[in-house]
Amino acid sequence: MHTNDSLPRRPRGRPALHGQSYADTRDLLIRRGMALLTERGISATSIDEVLKSTQIPKGSFYHYFANKSEFTLAVMDAYHHYFCAKLTRYLGDSSQAPLARLHAFVDSACRGLERFDFKRGCLIGNLGQEVVQLEPALRLRLEQILCGWEALLEQSLKDAVTAGELAPESDCAALAHQFWIGWEGAVLRARLAGSTEPMTSFLQFFMKIAK
Repeated sequence: MHTNDSLPRRPRGRPALHGQSYADTRDLLIRRGMALLTERGISATSIDEVLKSTQIPKGSFYHYFANKSEFTLAVMDAYHHYFCAKLTRYLGDSSQAPLARLHAFVDSACRGLERFDFKRGCLIGNLGQEVVQLEPALRLRLEQILCGWEALLEQSLKDAVTAGELAPESDCAALAHQFWIGWEGAVLRARLAGSTEPMTSFLQFFMKIAK
């Protein structure tokens, strides 16, 4: 997802807003940005809307971010950090066989879409669909994030090879690459259909080609 693991300290001379520290207010903006971007993407999300929903004065935004692009990068990094932690939790679960861990991740993702009534998807996938409108720095970060996810899955698939669940000659890097290409499409189709069937169907297909 590489990420800013900690939020910056409050610079001297800048006042806290609403009794919160600089870092707390910045984190609030990022978390609200994550919620909106997972629902709507970048084009349909305005800075004014983020500020209004957090009750932070309009002129205060530029205390925390130079522009919308810098804000979007911060939101992407925060989402990447969250998603990597989730992937690591599921794919690194030694109590389950390696391929069962991938099933558990997909089950969790399906429950997440259902919990938000299919309104929230993958923030990275949403931004990827708007690539023609993104600045080069945002495009580059998207690709870096996806490569990071691939690396985590690649290691889990290597564990599956070691455990005898996949053939010794399996190209785990290529399989991980193919998984994330297909997965983002499956999430999009699930949101369109209002059903997790595209996600579970994709997993079944992936397991067939992986074996």
